[in-house]
Amino acid sequence: MSKFEFKMPKLGESITEAAIITWFKNVGDTIEQDEMLLEVATDKVDSEVPSTVSGVVEEILFKANDIIKIGETIAIIKTDGKVSTSKKPSNKSTVTSSEVETSQKKQQTKKKRPVIQSVSEESYSASTSFSTSNSNTFFSPLVISIARQHHISFEELARIPATGKEGRLRKSDVFNYIEDGRPYQFAQPMLQDPTAYRIPRLNFDKGKGKIVEMDRMRQMIADHMVYSKHTSPHVTAYVEADLTNMVNWRNKHKKAFQEKYGERLTFTPLFVEAVAKAITDFPNINASVDGKNIIVKDSINIGMATALPSGNLIVPVVRNADSKNLKELATNVNDLAEKARNNNLKADDIQGSTFTISNVGTFGSVMGTPIINQPEVAILALGIIKKRPEVIETEKGDEIAIRSMMYLSLSFDHRVVDGFLGGSFVRRVADYFEQFDVNRKI
Repeated sequence: MSKFEFKMPKLGESITEAAIITWFKNVGDTIEQDEMLLEVATDKVDSEVPSTVSGVVEEILFKANDIIKIGETIAIIKTDGKVSTSKKPSNKSTVTSSEVETSQKKQQTKKKRPVIQSVSEESYSASTSFSTSNSNTFFSPLVISIARQHHISFEELARIPATGKEGRLRKSDVFNYIEDGRPYQFAQPMLQDPTAYRIPRLNFDKGKGKIVEMDRMRQMIADHMVYSKHTSPHVTAYVEADLTNMVNWRNKHKKAFQEKYGERLTFTPLFVEAVAKAITDFPNINASVDGKNIIVKDSINIGMATALPSGNLIVPVVRNADSKNLKELATNVNDLAEKARNNNLKADDIQGSTFTISNVGTFGSVMGTPIINQPEVAILALGIIKKRPEVIETEKGDEIAIRSMMYLSLSFDHRVVDGFLGGSFVRRVADYFEQFDVNRKI
């Protein structure tokens, strides 16, 4: 018996090192010639490396995630003295460097999506094992190379669902993620110089107490909210509206409305009606962003942020709100609210919104700073309707009267909605509230 030094084989003309992904054999295992010994990654491709001898693995000199120079001894194998001259690594997926480059070029020629932020190249290192709060994740040089080309940070890579062995992120995972539009695009800002702001790594004392695991919906909400804040530069505009006429009319007619139509008359259909009219006046608020293009939507579909029994929020949608009368809006709103309370909302009920309203006054809030419901460009929060003394103009001059007042707050995406559009729109909604026709028939 003799000892054979198994060296990291040559993996390409310009390849000088490779990262060990995983060992297929342990110390003491028998291995046959051409049987796979380990899997490695380079900046070109992931490869499975076969043994060039038959024998018993006596020693493994490096562990997974180590970066090894080409030609360096990585394992000792006891053999019977017969050594194969073939040292070419096999590739389980039969992917070549040129095929990877071709695949990457195809990805780049697809319709480009907006890159929020990028990370400097020195932030990437083939020897880096990036750790998230949930797991220790190793990124192969190939994955890092793809990430660098697409300006994907380690923070973003760590959120991509991985399908490889032991939770390893594969190149196909990254390409699929890019094709899906990068839903977890949480890159950190590019660091231009040593004095640039860096997010500190702080170990907070999170305290002790009852551990409550987020349910699936709460995790989705969390991801959606963080994604929205990182995607859209949020600006919030506020106005105050006098809803006295609307409140008095609704109080006067709600009983007759229910008797006539069999539907409760809440404030929500009145709000939806006014918002739809304001969107008709300012259609650019009813939009989404696609790269360098703004898509102004043909339909006005109003989403209503609604609390579920679990405490989670969901956004059922009133479709074509601008073409419905008050009776139709009330029926639609009541139906969606009932479905939400009973957890009976269908997929079609919560898809396709073009603008969202959130009635934070339902919870007693005076006002709110809502987060935009992506891919929309604005969201309107409606505060509590509260009676208070106000100075009003009358035929006799200025007088103090008890009025039903509300604060409206519009958060908008400052990439495509400027202050004039955002402020004009929310003011127009308030105008429709204030100019409500007290002589309106049901």
